[in-house]
Amino acid sequence: MEPQSNADGPERQAAPPDRGTPEVSVIVPTYNRVAWLAEAVGSVLNQRYRRYELVVVDDGSTDGTADYLGALRAAGAARVLRMAHCGMPGAVRNRGAEIARGRYLAFLDCDDLWRHDKLVRQLALMRATGCRLSHTRELWLRNGTVVSQRKQRHRRFGHLFTDALRKCIIGPSTTMIQTQTFREAGGFREDLEIAEDYELWLRLTARLQVAYLDEALTIKRGGSPDQLSAKYDQIEGFRIAALERLLESRAFGRDELESAATSEYRRKCRIYAEGCRKHGRTAEAAETEARCRALLERLRAAGARW
Repeated sequence: MEPQSNADGPERQAAPPDRGTPEVSVIVPTYNRVAWLAEAVGSVLNQRYRRYELVVVDDGSTDGTADYLGALRAAGAARVLRMAHCGMPGAVRNRGAEIARGRYLAFLDCDDLWRHDKLVRQLALMRATGCRLSHTRELWLRNGTVVSQRKQRHRRFGHLFTDALRKCIIGPSTTMIQTQTFREAGGFREDLEIAEDYELWLRLTARLQVAYLDEALTIKRGGSPDQLSAKYDQIEGFRIAALERLLESRAFGRDELESAATSEYRRKCRIYAEGCRKHGRTAEAAETEARCRALLERLRAAGARW
C-alpha cells in the first residue's frame, strides 16, 4: 500500500515548530516506514499550532529512516531518538515520552495523519474542560477507501471505563494527555506487542473522565501487510493477557470497577475458548479456560468482592 495524502486540500507550508519551551510534545514512533513517516511528519509540521516539539523515536529502522531523520534534525524540525529494535510500540512511545518537555503529550503513529488544526482544536478542548486525557474522532482509511464507522456504538466522553473494557475505543493517534498524568500512570506496558493502548486506557479511564472532540481530525490508515493488525488474525488474546494482569494486581481500586472488569474477563475468555475449539485449537481453549478459573480463584482468595 502506498501512503496517501492527508486530504486537507492545498498543502500548507511545512516549517519547524516555534523555538522555546513547547506546550505539546508530539511523539512519533517508527520502524522501517520512511515514506509513511515523511507524510506523518508533514502533517505535524503543517499544524496551525506552533508551540510544540516533535520527538521521533526510531525503533532500529534499516530502510533509510536514519538518513531522513538526520536531515529532519539538521533542519531543526525534530528531536530524534534511535533505539535498538524491540518491536514493542509501547516501549518506543515511552522512550519519547521520557524526554518530552511539553506539558501535554500527543501521540501519532507513523502510518497515521493529522488534520492541520488538530493540535490547536484539541488543546483548546483540554483547557476548556480541564480533563487530563482527550481524543478526537478518526477518519478510517483502508487501502485509500473510507471505512464506515456507523456500527461503532460506544460512549466516547466522560466515564468510559465500562465501554473501554470491551475493546480499544481510543486510538493512540487521536490522544492528548497531560505529561505528568502519563508518567504517573507508568506509560504503556512494554511487554505487549498489541493491546498496550487498550491496557493503558483501562488504567486511566478507571480514574479519569475523558474529553472528546467529535471531529475527524485524525486519519487512521490501514491495509498495509506490515502493520501489526495484519500480522495477527485476532487480537483478543492480547486483550485477555492485558486484563488478566490488571485484575491480578487489583489495579482498578473500586469494587464496581473490579466487578465489571472480572465479568468482561470471563466473557472474553469464554468467547476466545469457543473460537479456539471452532478452529481445532482444543489445547489452547483448555489452557485459556484453566487460566481463567485459576485467576478467579486467586481473586476470591484475596478477598475480591464481586
